[in-house]
Amino acid sequence: MGDKASEPAISAIIIVLEELMHIIIMSGGCGMYIFVCEDRFEDMMCCIYQAWEKALKVGHGCVRLERCGNEQPSLFDEYIHVDFNEDEYNKVVRSIKQKISNEAYACVYYACLSSEQDALDAAYRFLVIGFKAGAAITYMRTEPSVMRIKDIRRRVINEARYFREFARFNSVDGKVYVCHLEPKSDVIYEVAQHFADRMPSENWLIIDDNRSKAVIHPIDGEMYIRYLTDYEIEALSGSEAVNDEYTDMWKAFFEAIAIKQRNNEKCQRNLMPLWMRKHVTEFH
Repeated sequence: MGDKASEPAISAIIIVLEELMHIIIMSGGCGMYIFVCEDRFEDMMCCIYQAWEKALKVGHGCVRLERCGNEQPSLFDEYIHVDFNEDEYNKVVRSIKQKISNEAYACVYYACLSSEQDALDAAYRFLVIGFKAGAAITYMRTEPSVMRIKDIRRRVINEARYFREFARFNSVDGKVYVCHLEPKSDVIYEVAQHFADRMPSENWLIIDDNRSKAVIHPIDGEMYIRYLTDYEIEALSGSEAVNDEYTDMWKAFFEAIAIKQRNNEKCQRNLMPLWMRKHVTEFH
């Protein structure tokens, strides 16, 4: 009886789907073409390149860009995974800088660092207008796509600024300084640039625990990015357990300057959110 009762409902669903498919076919479309790539800047530039190639045939409104992990599967959409290609990467970067402006490139760069779900697609929509308007695009403040990408850029820059202030290094055997961060956006390279200028003659590394990557700075050398294995991440996680006299001195200083009568945890959480404190020495 249960199977027979469900037959009309199944038939109704099939009819609705057939009608929907008919409407889509008659309108000349077959859903969205969704280009998906890894959460790396170079891969995202290649994703923009291939999406643009497809858009020349089907229109920019029929393509969307997403990063792996942000997919929202749909019955009528076609997903296309994009891998890194050096030629495509160089072409996109060169075109943005030469045909629009360096400022536009900076907007796209910071958008690709963002953790916001629509950031990559927002960068693409920005470029669609940018290649028509040229350098003037960054001044078109009434254009929604421009305002969106500038908002994303501002959030990423603010997050990098926060982590420059909240970064704490632990000395391991007096030979290397290790810092752990867990930013939402991919900002450890921007944070590392700050310390490269201030600690040029030290061995140090800043680790992004969320992305299993690190910026490594050798003594008087050029810093570089390296992706870490699970074994390396596990081995480096013990660096925070290292205590030295400077750790104790810093905690003592933090306690000494506090004014108990003016304790305001709500204000403190506003200025230093809880998710940013995980690796901050004075809170442990």
